[in-house]
Amino acid sequence: MSGHSKWHNIQGRKNAQDAKRGKIFQKISRDLYQAAKTGDPDPANNPQLRLVIDKAHAANMPKKNIQRAIEKATGAGGAKFEEVTYEGYGPGGVAVMVFALTDNKNRTAAAVRSAFTHSGGSLGASGSVSYMFDRKGLIEILRDGLDKSEDDMLMDALDAGAEDMKATDDKFQIFTAPSDMTSVRDALQEQGYELDTAEVTMIPQNTTVVPSDKVSQYKHLIDELTDNDDVADIYEAGVIEDDDDAE
Repeated sequence: MSGHSKWHNIQGRKNAQDAKRGKIFQKISRDLYQAAKTGDPDPANNPQLRLVIDKAHAANMPKKNIQRAIEKATGAGGAKFEEVTYEGYGPGGVAVMVFALTDNKNRTAAAVRSAFTHSGGSLGASGSVSYMFDRKGLIEILRDGLDKSEDDMLMDALDAGAEDMKATDDKFQIFTAPSDMTSVRDALQEQGYELDTAEVTMIPQNTTVVPSDKVSQYKHLIDELTDNDDVADIYEAGVIEDDDDAE
């Protein structure tokens, strides 16, 4: 039994690591798409795209994944991808938005609906939960190696055109109007800051604690959506309390 238990624990940790890596790749793919979509698809002429590609390499993201994300933005390879947003409620009534890039809307819609249904949630109509989120520019700067007080960081962010800033134990989160994200990003980079994240995202106005008896279902929903290659991003209002990733 001990041998089986040890294998089970190792496999469980591997699955958790794979899921975490999948979420990282998903986020990088979305950043690659956005950088290539809004600028030159040639990284030599697009500093933001070059920055994201460097991040992809640092995360050991396969080259084919990088290329596929850029092809989605440029239409290379013959496939035409569309941006589609799905809205719904996860287990416990948690608001969830799903942003997808797809060359087959019927396939993607069926898969997203199935993920919600399998997890005890429900897919809603357009506008059913989006009003609970605010579209904001988000720039994140890691504290590690940064010799800046919160007050100094806030002043630099505001001088760059940001609206607000939130400090956590490991990073500074700078919020901007969506249209100002690029100019604030550039201003901070000119000041010498290294940015960990620079994106336009959806931020929940309020969060919902996932009921303890719904946590497993909620995680299953997020994992199933993450595993879908068409899904580029997931915006969720759920908070899991006292979570140690133990299933």
